Amino acid sequence: MPNPLSYLTDQLEEFRKAGTYQKLRQLESPCGPVSTFDGKEVINLASNNYLGLANHPKLVEAECAAARKYGAGSGAVRTISGTMSLHMELERRIAEFKQVEACVVFQSGFAANAGTVSAILSPDDHIISDELNHASIIDGCRLSKAKIHVFRHRDATHAEEKLAALKDVPGHKLLITDGVFSMDGDIGALPALTALAEKYGAIMMVDDAHASGVLGKSGRGTVDHFGLHGRVHIQVGTLSKAVGVLGGYVCGSRDLIDYLYHRARPFLFSTSHPPAVAAACLAAFDVLEAEPERIENLWDNTRYFKQGLVSSGFN
Repeated sequence: MPNPLSYLTDQLEEFRKAGTYQKLRQLESPCGPVSTFDGKEVINLASNNYLGLANHPKLVEAECAAARKYGAGSGAVRTISGTMSLHMELERRIAEFKQVEACVVFQSGFAANAGTVSAILSPDDHIISDELNHASIIDGCRLSKAKIHVFRHRDATHAEEKLAALKDVPGHKLLITDGVFSMDGDIGALPALTALAEKYGAIMMVDDAHASGVLGKSGRGTVDHFGLHGRVHIQVGTLSKAVGVLGGYVCGSRDLIDYLYHRARPFLFSTSHPPAVAAACLAAFDVLEAEPERIENLWDNTRYFKQGLVSSGFN
């Protein structure tokens, strides 16, 4: 009998011919500056563990204590019986950290973006999106079935052209950008875009995954970095990069978060974080505020590395 999935084998062969076939490397040690992959000790410049929190003793201790007290898993989705006191405490802690009314935690940053955009918009609405926004934003836009208008990367003038053309068109408008873009590391034009959102009555949303723990006071992100508190309606962040653990979150008004509790499908239909993960995330925010030198050291290392590359002939 013919294999109906044989076309996948053909596609994999095309990957091999193109040199894009990916072999997963096995990490055989903690994720640190020096790590062991496939039996070899190497300098690790590829992780998202920007501040080294994945191995911080306070996070590890919090994780172990929570597992002993609450068990390995939560046992359910948040809306049935899977909301533990740790989950609510984490959401309050993040909201306080980000200086907003409320927060909801998702199982990943991808789920946070895709779940939020698809929940708050409908086919009658419009999305104005930077051309280099993260894949999770792109998928959320598609899932929402809203009309998508893409503007050139970091080009606020082009974004305004899109908004102006939609000024008298019915439907909600969502203006969305990454805070820090994952591929090139450049910072989004958030101040200019926020002003445009206010001018045209659009919802302003920023995905701050790569800015969380890196920019702003104690790593509060690009909204804090640019002094835009109270002007950005939706802030998305991650618990999987600088925070060093796992998950994503959305911050904003109390009504926004309550609505996502009711309508964001990744939140509604996914088992909640294990208590150990929630406890480690809580500990991470304490460390971010107690040890600001970690962020200073990150920027010192960044400058040192860039200078070394330039002196070695890279542009």
